[in-house]
Amino acid sequence: MSKTKKYWTGLDQLHNTPEFQERAENEFAPEETAEHLLEGENLDEGSTKRRDFLKFLGFSVGAATLAACETPVTKSIPYLNKPEEVTPGIPNYYASTFFDGTDYASILVKTREGRPIKIVGNKKSKLTSGAINSRVNSSVLSLYDSARAITPMKSGEATDWATVDAEVGAALAKLGEDGGSIVILTETIISPSTKKAVAEFAAKYGEGVKHVTYDAVSASGALEANEACFGVKALPSYDFAAAEVVVSFGADFIAGFPNGPANAVGYGKMRSPKGGKMSRHFQFESNMSLAGSNADVRVAIKPSENADAIISLYNKVASATGGNTLSGGTSEYDATIAKAAKELVAAKGKGIVISNSNDAGVQTVVNAINNLLGNYGSTLNMANPLYIKAGLDSEMDQLVADMKGGKVGALLIHGVNPSYSYGKAADFNAGLAKVGLTVSFADRLDETATGVTYLAPDNHYLESWNDSEPQAGSYSLTQPTIQPLFDTRQFQETLMKWAGNESDYFSYIKANWSDVHASSPDAGLLFNDFFNTALFNGVFESRTVGETPAFAGDVAAAASAIKKVPTGELELELYVKA
Repeated sequence: MSKTKKYWTGLDQLHNTPEFQERAENEFAPEETAEHLLEGENLDEGSTKRRDFLKFLGFSVGAATLAACETPVTKSIPYLNKPEEVTPGIPNYYASTFFDGTDYASILVKTREGRPIKIVGNKKSKLTSGAINSRVNSSVLSLYDSARAITPMKSGEATDWATVDAEVGAALAKLGEDGGSIVILTETIISPSTKKAVAEFAAKYGEGVKHVTYDAVSASGALEANEACFGVKALPSYDFAAAEVVVSFGADFIAGFPNGPANAVGYGKMRSPKGGKMSRHFQFESNMSLAGSNADVRVAIKPSENADAIISLYNKVASATGGNTLSGGTSEYDATIAKAAKELVAAKGKGIVISNSNDAGVQTVVNAINNLLGNYGSTLNMANPLYIKAGLDSEMDQLVADMKGGKVGALLIHGVNPSYSYGKAADFNAGLAKVGLTVSFADRLDETATGVTYLAPDNHYLESWNDSEPQAGSYSLTQPTIQPLFDTRQFQETLMKWAGNESDYFSYIKANWSDVHASSPDAGLLFNDFFNTALFNGVFESRTVGETPAFAGDVAAAASAIKKVPTGELELELYVKA
């Protein structure tokens, strides 16, 4: 006898009645397919429930969506031995440098699984104090920009590097033999190694090679004034943390000025009430700026009134300090200017007068005011100047004239887009059409790159090696944080290759840094230890405060040479967008 007990749901199952058998057969209704439901003869007769209909509809839409998606093929190779510095899910940081001809910053690049995802400031930099702005912070996005060039191009069609190297190399060699004019047009270069590569390229192709620097946001007037006043074609570095009085004429030194983020840090220190004494800030400007919005006294002036206001300030400071005054310079804002002059004189040696004017005469008068106040060597440093701007407008204008005159045989363009940013873009484009060999190193088909014969796309800075000297004695390094995403090649390596140098740019930088090592306080260290430490920190700052050059500017001549700004019902004032 079986010991297994048997259970029934009821007497009908026990007796296996006909009614039970019918219910058992119909417990699960047969499923109908979507095709059957939608057949013409069954469409009106079907008794499908709303829930079943929605299930069929959802499945159909989902299936169609999935069928339209192409599943990427991912090839994963596991680590045999996990690298010590790589832990999945834990980000790594690499010290690097950002410079685009306008903004400079020593940075830390946050990477996750080998991909850069965020930019932050490097606090080990004494020059920038770890400060960055929105342009630097968002620069990581351009690495993944779908508009980037993915391959070299010739006449708008994709090609390869072998073709570009062969054809451009042959054309350059012919120009070199014939003594033709070859012009390298770049943004301001602050890299010592890049400058050396340009010089070696020029030596390769003879005296016909010329390097022209063009800055879309020009500081030509200040550079010309500083060269005339101090013999140095550079910008002063400002110490806003030591400035008790700041008087600015249109200069947004926080957001739209060279080394603006570092200026903001210093300015913020003197504007905090925690220090016991806050600085005083006068701002004379046409547009509302970030600096102006923080001023104690802000005066709205027209661009045509800017020069007279500065001369008025000079005369009041000169009268108080025993200097010679200038003719003219009367302003309807004399009462406010007199207050600013009084506070500047009271804080002699602890003030800053600054202007955004691109007129060399205006900048000379500004230099003279700072000189009368004894600000150089205190709040302004010309002994260790900034090299962030180097372009002279006159050189760019002469280049365009030479291009239009058919005097330029080859034009190599790097880091600039004059077809978009140059004030006389139509003249530039007309001249570009008359140049025999045109090459752009842009990372995309911008307005200038579309008008050249060859596009030799540069790497993104996050894919590149480089070095920088933004200030005399202050060095920083750029290191790649990802392999090149496309078939691009760094500008420096391309230039070196066309000059006959087959070395990679990283080795080239290390060789050049041997000179920095030899003249540094760390000369006793082994070179590899010195270089690796600088690379890890991102910066090497060996600058010592030198002697401030004497002021030798002719203020009267400069003031008389100031160009008059046209007046009228409307006046135009341009600004740099933050």
